[in-house]
Amino acid sequence: MPPIMRADARLLVLGSLPGEASLKAARYYAHPQNQFWRLLGEALGEPLAALDYAQRVERLLTRRIALWDVIHAARREGSLDQAISEVEERDLRGFVAGLPELRAVAFNGATAAKIGRRALKGTGLELIDLPSSSPAYTLPFAGKAGRWSALKAFLD
Repeated sequence: MPPIMRADARLLVLGSLPGEASLKAARYYAHPQNQFWRLLGEALGEPLAALDYAQRVERLLTRRIALWDVIHAARREGSLDQAISEVEERDLRGFVAGLPELRAVAFNGATAAKIGRRALKGTGLELIDLPSSSPAYTLPFAGKAGRWSALKAFLD
């Protein structure tokens, strides 16, 4: 799926690879149990989860937040990151070079962080590891939201 972005983005949130529900719907974080929109909404102080998808995307763009994934292509049965194989990584270094106002990159989950940190090491960007928004990652919502609140520092 293409990135959600505008050229003056200040924050980039990277996941690993869209799951089955997201690919089928052609929407990021489409699975109803995924907490992404609730978590990001908490960090922004906006009820993103209550909005329809087009409104969510518009709010990200208005707030200068870009959204994409670290993996360009892979094989995977189901939606769990542990099942990902034959990974083709994105050219993240080239992508962020086209975002001159970017201040930080946040990684949604350990797989995104592992790939993204390796790709973006030495760029001078703030790199933030976040607990996965996936329902498979069983940290309670409040614990996840507390960590996701770090994103506030990179927004105007």
